[in-house]
Amino acid sequence: MERGAQTSLPEKMEKRTISVDPKAPKCNQTERLFRYFDGNGDGKISPAELQSCVKIVGGELSEEEAATLVSSGDGLLGFDDFAKLLEADGEKEEEEDLREAFSMYEEKAGSGRITPKSLKKMLSRLDESRTIEECKAMISTFDLNGDGVLSFEEFRAMMR
Repeated sequence: MERGAQTSLPEKMEKRTISVDPKAPKCNQTERLFRYFDGNGDGKISPAELQSCVKIVGGELSEEEAATLVSSGDGLLGFDDFAKLLEADGEKEEEEDLREAFSMYEEKAGSGRITPKSLKKMLSRLDESRTIEECKAMISTFDLNGDGVLSFEEFRAMMR
């Protein structure tokens, strides 16, 4: 599913509830989501359960895609694999966001580098005017190889 795409929920939504034991330790969002996807409560997510939940939130997942995502030995997705799947998706999204932000500061599209001049230009657009010397100083803080410009890898390290 594309990020930022508008989706509408199906008219007939399957209702699922999660019973909460007040004595049970608090669980995080991933655990709650896993329990929601695990429609039959067996502690594993089948390809059909995965398809059903993706459809509920307005997405589409083919049988093949669902089977590929749960392709562990027993054909079911356990909690640890589910958490890894979500984490990988989040990392991919973060990488895309970083690449988009990096491209806004690049010297020229596709150059793969942020120069003091391109940084100054972008900061000016954001009403954060700086001198070339200030931009050089900003870049030098994160310029790991000392070449006077920021590569995408250096930009990523700076943003983290």
